Amino acid sequence: MPRERLTTDQRNSFIAAQLGWTMDAFDYFIVLFVYADIAKSFHMQKTEVAFITTATLLMRPVGALLFGLWADRVGRRIPLMTDVVFYSIVGFLCAFAPNFTVLMVLRLLYGIGMGGEWGLGAALAMEKIPPSRRGFFSGLLQEGYSFGYLLASLASLLVLNAMGLSWRWLFGLSIIPALISLIIRSRVRESEVWEKAQDRMRVTKTRLRDVVTNPVIVRRFVYLVLLMTAFNWMSHGTQDVYPTFLSAHQDGGAGIDSVTAKWIAVVYNIGAIIGGLVFGSLSERFGRRYTIAFCAVLGLPLVPLFAYSHTAFLLCLGSFLMQVMVQGAWGVIPAHLTEMSPDAIRGFYPGVTYQLGNCLAAFNLPIQESLAESHGYPFALAVTIIPVLIAVAALTLMGKEAKGIRFGTDESATQPVSSTAASAAD
Repeated sequence: MPRERLTTDQRNSFIAAQLGWTMDAFDYFIVLFVYADIAKSFHMQKTEVAFITTATLLMRPVGALLFGLWADRVGRRIPLMTDVVFYSIVGFLCAFAPNFTVLMVLRLLYGIGMGGEWGLGAALAMEKIPPSRRGFFSGLLQEGYSFGYLLASLASLLVLNAMGLSWRWLFGLSIIPALISLIIRSRVRESEVWEKAQDRMRVTKTRLRDVVTNPVIVRRFVYLVLLMTAFNWMSHGTQDVYPTFLSAHQDGGAGIDSVTAKWIAVVYNIGAIIGGLVFGSLSERFGRRYTIAFCAVLGLPLVPLFAYSHTAFLLCLGSFLMQVMVQGAWGVIPAHLTEMSPDAIRGFYPGVTYQLGNCLAAFNLPIQESLAESHGYPFALAVTIIPVLIAVAALTLMGKEAKGIRFGTDESATQPVSSTAASAAD
């Protein structure tokens, strides 16, 4: 059976969502490469400055809630365009922060913009992509996150190492590519699924409150928050502290020179992109839950290679393979969360569950830095990664899925799990 070709509007919608998420991630991961430099500039400890990432993550649920509710009331396009302008300007202003307090406030505001981006972009893209191709495009969309990390690595090499400029110049770059997504979004039509959902709610006189307070939806919401907490611990636990671990000479760090460490980051982000595309696509054949669990379980035997290797080659190999598995699991998430969401609250539901999970995982970097000071970086990595890989696999298999559900139908209006999917998952 030939694959369904994307229309121009479907293609533009997807590109807009992915580019917005890529640039969002780019601005977030810049901090990981410069928080040691920021600490020096403001005469602070690295552990203290590491809370910049915590501040960003803590505010992401706020953005997901505000922009998500707005999108469920007025449509996807305007909230998305507003969000991208907001986070672009805030990210750019970080370059001019005169002190750490101002920088912290800006990163709090940036977290609001970052929180709004993923849920709205995923809802718009997945509502327009044909159901049979959701798996591949889910992986491609989610790996905008890894591509943003890769761009941050390359930008750091260029700006800091090759050109010898300060950390402030990196933040100055954040406004340029983000505005490109604004231009693309201006060419995207509103989601037909959202329009149908609005028509159905008017006919049935259903309010958003009625959908949100549905006991099935509430139980699933709690479950998905727990699942996304485990997912976010998995990704942040394998990514956030790793560049510092590679270049650190104390606390059991690998002691690799800065340039080599950043090239390793480039390589493992290529692995992340490969993992998302491959396993996102495979989830169409093997199901969302089994694909995620498979990736998480395969990550376990990679932990010694990932955390305890002593050569640049083995660390590069271990981190490459680890990110294939971690982001392979993540590549399923845009399709999985949007399929588990009712039409009426798809702007709000996936983004808020994702970002609340992020909020609960927000203390990952400070915890890992603290453990590294007392027990060394390899221990800090292993002790935070192993339990969470097990949790991701277990929580995923405990849940259900709705692979292939058609949005904009009676089936997806209030009950996000189809009878076929539910029976297959039980």
